[in-house]
Amino acid sequence: MSAEPHAAPPLPAAGDERAAPPQAPGASPAVLATILATEHWSLLGTRGMLWNELMSRISIHLTVSSASLVVLALVAQATGFGAGFWVMAIGLASMLLVLGSLTLLRVSIGSQEDHLLIAGMNRLRGAYRDLAPGIDASFITSTSDDAEGTFVTYTLGARRPVLLHAVSSTGFFLTCFNSMVAGVLGALIAFVSGGSALLVALVGTAAGVAYLAASTLTAGRIFGRLGAPPGHVATETRKD
Repeated sequence: MSAEPHAAPPLPAAGDERAAPPQAPGASPAVLATILATEHWSLLGTRGMLWNELMSRISIHLTVSSASLVVLALVAQATGFGAGFWVMAIGLASMLLVLGSLTLLRVSIGSQEDHLLIAGMNRLRGAYRDLAPGIDASFITSTSDDAEGTFVTYTLGARRPVLLHAVSSTGFFLTCFNSMVAGVLGALIAFVSGGSALLVALVGTAAGVAYLAASTLTAGRIFGRLGAPPGHVATETRKD
C-alpha cells in the first residue's frame, strides 16, 4: 500500500501568535560599525583598482605616442621627407588622436565614478557620526555626500578654486595632449593639401582649439550631471 500524502499544516488562525513572523532585534552599534567599515573598505578597494586601471591606460597611451615619434623619425631617416613620410605622419597622428580620445573618455567616466565613490564614503562617515555623535570633529574629510562635501574631501578641507582643481586634473592634461595632436593632424592635412604657411598655421590652431572646446564641453556635460549618489539622504556639511 502506498503511503498517504502528509496533510498540509493548518493555516494559523486569526490572533494566533504564529500569524506574524517574529521581528528581528535591532543590530548593536558594534555590528553596525562593522558593516559600515566593511562597506567603506570595499569602496576604498574599488577606488584603488579604478585609478590603477586609469593610470595604466594613460601610461599605455603615452608609451604608444612616444613609440610613434620614434617610428616617424626612423621613416624620415630611411626615406626622407617624401610622400611616404607624410602619409605615415598623418596615419600616426590619426591613430594617436583616436587612442587619446578613447583614453580621455575612459578617464572622464572613471573620474565620475571616483566622484560617486567619494560621495559614498562621505555618506558612511555621516553614519559613523550618527553612531558616535561628535566624532566628525576629528575627520579631515566631509560627512556630506553632496557636491560641496565631495569637493571638501577631494581637497582635504583646503580652500582651492574649482577651476584650479579642474585644470590640474589628469583629464585636463589628456585634453591638452589630444588637442595638440589634433592641431598637428590638421596642420599636416593642410600642408599635404598644398596650403600656404599661414593656412597651415590657421588650420592647425583651429583644429586644436576645436578639439579642446569639444572635450571641455563633453566633460562639463558628464560632470554637470553629477549629484548625490542614488538613495541620497541629505546631510549637512560640517562648517567650523
